[in-house]
Amino acid sequence: MIVPDSSPAPTPASAVNALSLLNSVFGLSSFRGSQEQIVRHIAAGGNCLVLMPTGGGKSLCYQLPSLLRKGCGIVVSPLIALMRDQVAGLIEAGVNAAVLNSTLSFQEASDVERRLLAGDLDLLYVAPERLLTPRCLNLLGQADIALFAIDEAHCVSQWGHDFRPEYIGLSVLAERFPEVPRIALTATADELTRKEIAERLSLTDAPCFVASFDRPNIRYEIVDKQNSLNQLKAFIAERHTGDAGIVYCLSRAKVEDVAAALTDAGIPALPYHAGLDASLRARNQDRFLNEDGIVVVATIAFGMGIDKPNVRFVAHLDLPKSIEAYYQETGRAGRDGKPSDAWMAYGLSDIVQQRRMIDESNGSEAFKRVSIGKLDALVGLAETAHCRRRRLLGYFGEAVEAENCGNCDNCLVPPKVIDGKVIAQKLLSCAYRTGQRFGAMHLIDVLVGRMTEKVTQFGHDKLSVFGVGRELNEKQWRAALRQLVAMGHLRADGEAYGALKLTESSRAVLKGETDIWLREAAASTRNRAIRSKSRRGELAATPANGATDPALHAALKAWRSEIARQRGVPAYVVLHDSTIDGIASTKPASLAALRGIPGIGDKKLEHYGEELIALVRATAAES
Repeated sequence: MIVPDSSPAPTPASAVNALSLLNSVFGLSSFRGSQEQIVRHIAAGGNCLVLMPTGGGKSLCYQLPSLLRKGCGIVVSPLIALMRDQVAGLIEAGVNAAVLNSTLSFQEASDVERRLLAGDLDLLYVAPERLLTPRCLNLLGQADIALFAIDEAHCVSQWGHDFRPEYIGLSVLAERFPEVPRIALTATADELTRKEIAERLSLTDAPCFVASFDRPNIRYEIVDKQNSLNQLKAFIAERHTGDAGIVYCLSRAKVEDVAAALTDAGIPALPYHAGLDASLRARNQDRFLNEDGIVVVATIAFGMGIDKPNVRFVAHLDLPKSIEAYYQETGRAGRDGKPSDAWMAYGLSDIVQQRRMIDESNGSEAFKRVSIGKLDALVGLAETAHCRRRRLLGYFGEAVEAENCGNCDNCLVPPKVIDGKVIAQKLLSCAYRTGQRFGAMHLIDVLVGRMTEKVTQFGHDKLSVFGVGRELNEKQWRAALRQLVAMGHLRADGEAYGALKLTESSRAVLKGETDIWLREAAASTRNRAIRSKSRRGELAATPANGATDPALHAALKAWRSEIARQRGVPAYVVLHDSTIDGIASTKPASLAALRGIPGIGDKKLEHYGEELIALVRATAAES
């Protein structure tokens, strides 16, 4: 959905100017989706809120208007890594860009401030806490400002998944600089979060541009958690050997254990969490950005602002807090548009753990209710027997006509669904008759008739429900339990350490008034079938101009790595993989032909053109 731009239509000359800059600076021949409408609106002096998925081209929506308008564009970002990489990429493209954050020395910061006042900067990236200091606000008051871009705008919302108190202070921009256009951008925000962003940043009267949240190149797969570490190792070995990836865990200790286990298995893995020494975190992040095939195992402290385009998979070993968090984290895969995986191992213990964290938090009752609602929505996504992509996009209010996306586990190999009314009644009866004081394992022991010490201690072997569920095994009962929790007929009590309690809706289930359909626990044969299925978006891996020349492709990547090493920037800042693919497939024989490849702007042609043409010719001569 795109809310129409109510501002006056730009003149044809300004439209041509925007397209000309897009091509000369960024080497792109056309805009994507709503980019052009957003760029024109901001360039004409309008404010707006932009929701666009990771990899959808949000940065261009403020970078290009900053070049079109008089003055310097101020980009507010909490992410030092993003600032560094985007500024490096802009400088490569011939744009005068700089950062102003805590990594600079006093002299370096003073030089940046001088350049700003002298009109020598096109874009300046500033951390929010730095911007809100009296010194920085006074500095901006003396400078010629083209626009304010507030990136990661969801951080302003207390209902969002990454609330940052310093973002609330950004309301000062509308008060102190009312004539300067403001653009707030985020990749993830439900309706409640969007409303709060608009209110806090004084954008309630501004248009909201909402691009499609669909990432068709990402395959979504959620598996029953058994031995999650072994499942992860198998997933990487079978599908992503030698690929870059991110693995998310909930605790710091688990991050280090998983990273060590992957390393022992021959998978180059590095830990990343807030408890590590800052220099080690920085080294690990730099290795991930600059080297191929590195897997980072991290808490959610890692990833925001990481522009690495060729992350081939994101894996979760623990359940995130919400669909927004899940979408944000999985969106770090496949920014280049090539086939990528979002894989998660999930179990009932994840629900209990997250519910306990909510119950034990210091948040208000209203906050806890919203958090539980968000958790329930994510559990519903994990347990659905239908298209995961349809369910995911529906959460963000995006309607999807097709019932089968062709690129999630449920669409590739539909799970079997059975009438589970009797199974549900047995389970609910067992929870009720044992006093609603016990967790999943004990209920399963009673249902299958297992004489454990706890069963005999509480006399549950004497109950009518003892042994009534022998027709199912433990794995099948666990799957049924999870689904009843997801349907809302059972509730995991965080305060009682995972005790499963009946809800109001369970009464109708016990009376037989509610139909219950359960997804059968996934068998290993289904998982193998999913792996063997072709992916939607596979064509994205092949350049439109034909197959790449392997020798030239390898030579180009080696050349790029050396240039990146010399310049001290990630390889993708020099040239994106898609640009490498384009050169390797078209084999340009002249500078004019090279200039026509997406990603080759005027400055990159000037800097690297002759070397690239020479490399193409040398490789052709050797073949």
